[in-house]
Amino acid sequence: MFRFTTGEKADFYGAILQAFGAANERLETALGLDDVRARLRTVGWLDAVDDDELQDALRRLREWQLLDVVQNHAENYRTAEEYERRNLQYSLTRRGEAASAGVEHALSVLASSGALQTAVLEAITDRLDELYVLLGDPMSSDRRVFTTLQELEGHLEALLANTKAFNGELQRLLRAEGADLATFREVKAATVGYLQEFLVNLDQRGQAVASAVERVEGRGVSLLHERALRGAELPPVAEGDPAPAWLERRRARWQGLQAWFRPADGARPRAEQLHDVARRAIVTLLQVLDRITESRRRSSSAVQDFRELARWFAAAPTEDDLHRLWSAAFGLGPARHAHLAHPDPELVPSSGSWAEAPPVEVSALLRTSGRTERFTRTGKVRDIGGIKAARAERARKERAELEAAWDVLTTDGPVRLSGFGTLDHAVFDRLLDLLGRALAGRPDGSGTRRAVTSDGRVEILLRPLPDGGRAVLRTPRGKLEGPDHLVEIRSAGSTWEPAGREAG
Repeated sequence: MFRFTTGEKADFYGAILQAFGAANERLETALGLDDVRARLRTVGWLDAVDDDELQDALRRLREWQLLDVVQNHAENYRTAEEYERRNLQYSLTRRGEAASAGVEHALSVLASSGALQTAVLEAITDRLDELYVLLGDPMSSDRRVFTTLQELEGHLEALLANTKAFNGELQRLLRAEGADLATFREVKAATVGYLQEFLVNLDQRGQAVASAVERVEGRGVSLLHERALRGAELPPVAEGDPAPAWLERRRARWQGLQAWFRPADGARPRAEQLHDVARRAIVTLLQVLDRITESRRRSSSAVQDFRELARWFAAAPTEDDLHRLWSAAFGLGPARHAHLAHPDPELVPSSGSWAEAPPVEVSALLRTSGRTERFTRTGKVRDIGGIKAARAERARKERAELEAAWDVLTTDGPVRLSGFGTLDHAVFDRLLDLLGRALAGRPDGSGTRRAVTSDGRVEILLRPLPDGGRAVLRTPRGKLEGPDHLVEIRSAGSTWEPAGREAG
C-alpha cells in the first residue's frame, strides 16, 4: 500500500495522490489526464511533466491498486486525440484513500508536539452528562445521542493522542543534552511549570469523569449504543450489514474510556498513572535543572582544567618553561617548614644526613594553612558580675509585682467579675490572661471552666451567671466591657466551695 513512498519518484507519486485527495474534498471523484496535471500545480508540484511520464506514473499507481480507471462514455469527443486524452478517468480506490490518509497522518504526527489539556477532561465530563440526560428522556432525538457520542469519542481520541505525543516529547527531553545550556534550561523550566499547572486539580477532574461514566452506565451502555446506531443512519454496503462492526467499534471505544477513568476490573485508572508519570518527570527535570545550574555556577571543571594545561605544555617553547609550568601548576616549590630549626641546633651537626637527623616538630596550623602561630597577650576577661546583679534585681522586681497582682486578684470565694471595678494596668493584664485561659477551656457539667497559670500556682474558676448582666473593668489606659461571670481566683489545689451568695 505504501510502496509509492520509496524510490526516485516517491515525491511525484505522493503529489499525484495528494492531488486526488484535494479533488475528493471538492467532491470531484474522477480526474482526466489534463485535470491531474492542473491539480498537481495546486498541491505545489511545479516541475514540468509530459504526457508519457504522467501516464506512466498513473499506470504504476493503478498496478499498486491505489487508483482505478474507467472510460467516460458520456462525453462527446470531436477528434481521436481528444478521445485518447479525455476518455480515461482516474479515481482513488479504498486502498488509495487509506494510503493518502496514512501519509497525511504521519506528517501531522511529525509536526505536532502533543499537549496535556485539562479542558479535554472537562469536555468529556460535559458530553457524558449530556448523554445521561438524553438517555433519561425517551422523547430525545436518537440523532442527538449519536452526535454527542461522536463528540465524546473525539475528545477521548484527542486526549489519548495528545497525551501519547507529549509523553514521547517529554521522555526525549529527559534524555536530551542541549549544547546551548541557557536555552536548554529555559525549555526544561517551562516544562516543569506546564506539568505543575496540569497536575492542579487533576484528581478532581478525573474523579468527575469517573462519576459521569458511572451515571451513564446506570442508564445502560447497550441502550446508548442502540440509540446511537439508529441516529447514525448507516448507509447499506455491498459487504453486508455494517451495524455489527459499528457497534463493536463503539464498545471498544467505551472500554478505552473505562480503562482511563473507571476500569471494570477494579484496576488502577490510567489517568492516575499519567499523574505519576507527570510527577516523576517534574522531579527528574528539577534534578537536571539543578545539575545545569551547578555546572553554570562553576567556572570550569577538572577535566577542562587538565585539557587546558595539556595545551599549555604542548605550546611551551623550552624545557625550562616546562619545569616552571609544572612547578606553578602542581605547587612543587620549597617546603614550608624548611625554616624551622631544632630546639638546640648545636646538638645536630650540619654535615649529617637529613635522613639520620632527628625530626623537627611542625605545628598543625603550618601543615594545614601554611601559616605559623603568633603568640600574643591574652585578651581581658569581661566582668559580667554587674550584668548578673542587674538581672537578679530585675527578676526580684518582677516576682514582687507578680505576687502583688495575685494578692489583689485572689478572692475569698466566688465574686462577680464586675466587682473588680478599677484595676492597675499590670494587675489587669494578669486578670485578662487568667480569663483568656479559662474561656479557652471546655466547661464541665455544671458550666464551670477551670484554668491555671503557666507556673501552676494560681487557679481560676469561671462560670456564667443565670441572670446575665454586663461587667465593666477600668484601667488608667481605658476600659473593657463584656458578659459578667462568677469568678474565683485562688491558689491551685484549694477546694471549691459553691457559695449561696454573690459578692459585689
